[in-house]
Amino acid sequence: MDEVTALTFAVQAFVTLLVIFDPPGATPIFLSLVANKSQRERTRLAWLAAGVSLLVIASFALFGRFILEYMHVSIEALQAAGGLLLLYVSLQLLTGTVHEMETKGTNIGMVPLGTPLLAGPGAIVATMIFVEQADTAARMSGLALAIIAVHLVIGIVLMTSTTILKVIRESGVNLLARIAGLLLAAIAVQMLANAIKLLAN
Repeated sequence: MDEVTALTFAVQAFVTLLVIFDPPGATPIFLSLVANKSQRERTRLAWLAAGVSLLVIASFALFGRFILEYMHVSIEALQAAGGLLLLYVSLQLLTGTVHEMETKGTNIGMVPLGTPLLAGPGAIVATMIFVEQADTAARMSGLALAIIAVHLVIGIVLMTSTTILKVIRESGVNLLARIAGLLLAAIAVQMLANAIKLLAN
């Protein structure tokens, strides 16, 4: 019975986290950020983003409560900070200056792709809740496997999506970047609005 319960718990965690991470939703933003890279570099950045996201999520799964309490940072403040960072990136996408980030020494596979786009406040909070619910070794193992499986899916989706760039060419990439910037701005504003609403209560 415990094994069935642990399996059900793992499947629930996998589905929930996959919906929150939303790899297809991150794809336009990813493509617009890697459009000027070689195919090999795009593949590397896809797996780097998934790896960074996995590292961030695993860190918060293990030490999330302690980190936030020690630094006196609320989930809402973390959400607002993530929203501001995404808003900054969205403005760069809309103005066509996003690639300046890498000339300034920022690896886009880590920021903003790995975090906060993938490993954002929603995914972090959901993971921390699942950790609290994992009250047996079997459930904890199932949760760990679910988190790893979600990031494998993310890496595969991002990696395979780069084939689209061969079809849409430069004009399509520019259009995609503007659409991605608009979508990312909406996500950022929503994150900020939710954080402000929660902080006000």
